[in-house]
Amino acid sequence: MRPHPHLFEISTWPWLERLTRREGRRITLGSVPDAEWDRIAQLGFDCVFLMGVWRRSALGRFMARTDRTRLDQYDRALPGWSFDDVCGSPYSIQAYEPDERMGGWDDLARARDALASRNIRLILDFVPNHTGLDHPWVRSRPDLYVQGTLDDYRDSPELFHPLDDDGRVRFVACGRDPFFPAWHDVAQLNYFNPETRAVMVDTLAGIAERCDGVRCDMAMLVLNDVFERTWRSILRDRWAAPRDEFWPAAIARVPGLLYVAEVYWDREWSLQQQGFHFTYDKRLLDRLHQGSTADVRAHLATDRAFSDRLVRFLENHDEERSAAVFGARLPAAATLAATLPGMRFFFDGQLEGRRVRAPVQLARWSEEPVDAAVADLYERLLRAASMPALHDGEWTLHDVASAGDATFGSLVAYSWRWERDWVVVAANLSASEAQGLVHIDAPPDGAAFTFRDQLSDESYRWDREDLRNGLYVRLPGGRAHFCDVQRA
Repeated sequence: MRPHPHLFEISTWPWLERLTRREGRRITLGSVPDAEWDRIAQLGFDCVFLMGVWRRSALGRFMARTDRTRLDQYDRALPGWSFDDVCGSPYSIQAYEPDERMGGWDDLARARDALASRNIRLILDFVPNHTGLDHPWVRSRPDLYVQGTLDDYRDSPELFHPLDDDGRVRFVACGRDPFFPAWHDVAQLNYFNPETRAVMVDTLAGIAERCDGVRCDMAMLVLNDVFERTWRSILRDRWAAPRDEFWPAAIARVPGLLYVAEVYWDREWSLQQQGFHFTYDKRLLDRLHQGSTADVRAHLATDRAFSDRLVRFLENHDEERSAAVFGARLPAAATLAATLPGMRFFFDGQLEGRRVRAPVQLARWSEEPVDAAVADLYERLLRAASMPALHDGEWTLHDVASAGDATFGSLVAYSWRWERDWVVVAANLSASEAQGLVHIDAPPDGAAFTFRDQLSDESYRWDREDLRNGLYVRLPGGRAHFCDVQRA
């Protein structure tokens, strides 16, 4: 796999439904047309993350169909939806085996083979924090879960799911992120129980036989201090915190996988140190949303040992659609996400400019026309971002100085150098026109250079002597240059 790889997340169930409608026959993972795999390969992806292949909880599906808070979301995303369109959350897992809609183990194996034949790695979900409420362990091995008392339930009924177990009621805790309400369709695993850790490592080992990497959902929730803070009031004096963390032992036991962590709260570095190859970079997305160029630059200036292992993204199944959020500023934001060091992450529908965010509980997405301008932008970005310089080269963040006014503060500029290749990227993160002088420390040998913009097909000639004062850049709001530089 290349350094700074490209990953494509597919919402698998809706994707199969789209292919089924297009082909006029039921498509499973094992019968995806070769042309579809070829299309993905031609876009230059190193990894495909098939999100949501595991068996979804039947109880979770019922909850998804009857939760009044979700019905308005379905109405907005899929007008005229029916119960058949609600398949339940892919993160409320009944069993780590392919859901019937996926086809089966053989179908998953055929999909993996199809990807491997195109030199693409298969990434699957691993959800460490919780299971569906009807996972077999909930009744057969209840001590694997956090459990409360009747008094706990009386105090916080929203945190528990009462289950009748042979005449005894168990108050199984619902999974939760401590900063948000509990997830009522999942049961919280107890990571202070050594047996829980052991069975989850076994689960991870089983998944590893079927794929090349795992995207680990909410990976920071099982860190010892996070788990302690979230659950000690329920655990009381039971289950002391283990001395060791879960992830280093799990990754050591199941080596050879590509490990990608969904992680927030400034826990990215910690999880990299514990063995993850890549960790989500939500901070970059937040700063791009806010339009603070100074904050973006400060973030990009962090240690390369850290930033090379960040996952750069504008959207995924949890985020709003980037075409809707960024609007006219999308070209600049997309150029950064496609050309910065780290893993470059793209989501199903992003490349076509979809604007409707569909809840993960939906089996079908609404029809949306392709946005020709967005599609052209990503076609150009993905083609140019596959140049060797952006994978094997050295990345440098450049200073930008005033070209006569204060708008230079809206510009971010950097370059990639590899052998004789030189790529220069500049982006205006504001909504207004900006100009500035990009300081180029040491241009390659040559008396003059031609800057060919891969996003517009325009060319600019610069003499070496003129670059001493800085590369002059003027960009409309939200636009970018992505220049392949050649000696003139």
